Amino acid sequence: MKLVIVTGMSGAGKTIALKMLEDLGFYCVDNMPIPLMEPFTQLAMEKPSAHERMALGIDIRSGEELPRLQHVLEEWKEDGMSCQILFLDAGDETLVKRYKETRRSHPLAGKGRVDTGIRLERERLAFLKQKADFIIDTSQLLTRELRQELEKIFQEDQKYQNLFITVLSFGFKYGIPADADLVFDVRFLPNPYYVEQLRHHTGEEPQVQAYVHQGGTAREFINKLSDMLEFLIPNYILEGKNQLVVAVGCTGGKHRSVTVARELYQYLERHEEFGLKIEHRDIHKDRVRSGG
Repeated sequence: MKLVIVTGMSGAGKTIALKMLEDLGFYCVDNMPIPLMEPFTQLAMEKPSAHERMALGIDIRSGEELPRLQHVLEEWKEDGMSCQILFLDAGDETLVKRYKETRRSHPLAGKGRVDTGIRLERERLAFLKQKADFIIDTSQLLTRELRQELEKIFQEDQKYQNLFITVLSFGFKYGIPADADLVFDVRFLPNPYYVEQLRHHTGEEPQVQAYVHQGGTAREFINKLSDMLEFLIPNYILEGKNQLVVAVGCTGGKHRSVTVARELYQYLERHEEFGLKIEHRDIHKDRVRSGG
């Protein structure tokens, strides 16, 4: 029997993840009382053909019983029972925003501030995050992207390093992305904005890409950037980082940054052990005044 405990921060997507696992063939139970976990799993093991894959949702709603879960996990490990932990996380700002949008109160906030509840929840769930086999940060994820990550882990059995990378193109004239971890300026590359036939096209089109690549500087830069990320990513994983935003900027976010971001994304696609997506933040902001 394959058993997965689905847990994480309130508002990070645990309920959605359980529904997705159900679609993948898991028998799912949400908010199971911790004292019932051992007899429930024992009963399931006696009839393994009935439920070969199970997912149990456990979160801060367990209240005072939550610390007991650590004892349950230790007993399972001693008994040789296989159990994986999936931890859904998100940044504090993202969680606060989600609570405000839904107008729900945080289970630990009471009549106080949401961020206070989030801080307390992080403290109480820290032991679960430390034990987690898979950590998915949903701060930047769409629902379909979360599904893709769960399919990779639980359906395709791919190696997963608990890191999700977003390659993001942007325009400096619209501001540096607030959530960027690494920012690269490609305004030194040939600028298609100054070519009338290319000005209203984007870096997703071959003629713009060819112009940006003229002279070979773009290719050399992409090779050096890719080499640096090959060094950085394993070290970020060792440090425990779950979310990495690599931002590539030009003036308007329409030509050069899009071209470079696309190629960087294609290079990183070779790695299946971490999640990956690409976004072009400013590609359709057509306020062409000072270049792209």
